[in-house]
Amino acid sequence: MGRNGGRRKSSCHVSLIVLLVLTGAFAQSASDQFPPIASALQDQQFEKALELLRPALQQSPRDARLWTMQGRAYSGLGRKKDALKSFRAALEFSPDNVLALQGAAQIEYDAGSAAGIPLLRHLLLLRPGDVTSHGMLAVLEYQQGNCRAAVPHFEKAAALFDSRVQALHAYATCLVRLKQIDKAAGVFQRALVLDPDDPRERHVLASLQLMAHKPEDALATLEPLLGTSADPETLELASRAYEDTHDTTKAVDALRQAILLHPGDSNLYVDFAILSAAHQSFQVGINVVNEGINLQPKAAALYFARGVLYVQLAEYDKAQADFEKAYDLDPTQSLSAAAQGLAAVQQNDLDRALAGVQEKLAGKPTDPILLYLQADILTQRGAEPGSADFQTAMRSAKKAVAFRPALGPARSVLAKLYLQSGQYPEAAAQCSKALEIDPKDQSALYHLIQALRKTDKKDQIPELLKRLALLRQQATNDEREQYRYKLVEGDTQAK
Repeated sequence: MGRNGGRRKSSCHVSLIVLLVLTGAFAQSASDQFPPIASALQDQQFEKALELLRPALQQSPRDARLWTMQGRAYSGLGRKKDALKSFRAALEFSPDNVLALQGAAQIEYDAGSAAGIPLLRHLLLLRPGDVTSHGMLAVLEYQQGNCRAAVPHFEKAAALFDSRVQALHAYATCLVRLKQIDKAAGVFQRALVLDPDDPRERHVLASLQLMAHKPEDALATLEPLLGTSADPETLELASRAYEDTHDTTKAVDALRQAILLHPGDSNLYVDFAILSAAHQSFQVGINVVNEGINLQPKAAALYFARGVLYVQLAEYDKAQADFEKAYDLDPTQSLSAAAQGLAAVQQNDLDRALAGVQEKLAGKPTDPILLYLQADILTQRGAEPGSADFQTAMRSAKKAVAFRPALGPARSVLAKLYLQSGQYPEAAAQCSKALEIDPKDQSALYHLIQALRKTDKKDQIPELLKRLALLRQQATNDEREQYRYKLVEGDTQAK
């Protein structure tokens, strides 16, 4: 469950043991008028029931009871599509037919289909206290990502879920998404009781408890995993918990042990840098990060972390060199969220991403977002000053800024292009305007520092480096917290 490992993708289908004893219900409701069919269904003689139903439906094609019984027979034979068609036909003639609603809802639920949601809502209008319907609706709403709608149904179906780990995971995930962390921790505590020996369960619960600012609870959760055989994930979580309880010595020891066990995890060195900065042990942090850089010389995050520490020691030349190295190693630092998303959709194939943007630009040549994206992607592809691509990028960025002056990312890209073409005052001006729009724009701040290096305003650089270091620290803390959310959401999916 390490940070660098891929998260399991899940269909998010939470299995519930839903006992809809429809056969008996059908038999009871139809025994007076259709005794042979009811008897066949009760005896699970589904083929025989279908044979009896054919002439009956020919004689009474609008009888909802017959269509419902046919749906039950098809269900018994595993012919879900035919069963669903029959249940839906029954509902056309009798919209409040509970048995048909239950049968159709069960099929849609088993398929994880959103089409089951209106069926279950209808059932709950007829039977508000039906715990099974609440449970099924909670799961389907969760699968559709509608946690706000799912949570009330999870609450009403609590008794149904208490013995089902997967359902509790789904409930906890929804609470996390709604930022109800305390409640999520409580739900996941119930899941841990069902599976106390699974270290993943303990990691996720400890993460929730840390997010809820309950480090003592997190340590209690992790306690069975701590010891000589503790894994890096456990130690990293324990380190955070120790620090939050002001036991810095144990926090440092746990993190050092984690690094020894997993020296290839750059996040552990970043965590150590954060811990060192919090206690003004800047050189100690630099020494540890140096070890990480020796092992991973292309890890941008490590150069960022070291640069922040150098700023605290007023070693601005070293800090600037580290920030520059970090941006060189990770060019996506200059990409906007929109461009990153587009690149991800294209599987980081910038050529395909560019083709997609240019295709849209053909129809909307004055769209500032598309113009900005074209400039940004061309910059990412490494357009050289003087080349046709570079000229296109420059024109696009200028147009984007002209059409939408408040589009900060476009100004940041334009500044980068000015830098590459040696137009340093123009680059600095664009960076300043980008920072007026978004004071947290790290890319604009970094490019401003680069531009000022080439002007007579170098005296401004130390303060700007301090500002960049502070933004980087805040971003790293935000990333750590976001990682916690991803850890919980990724590992509370159905197993």
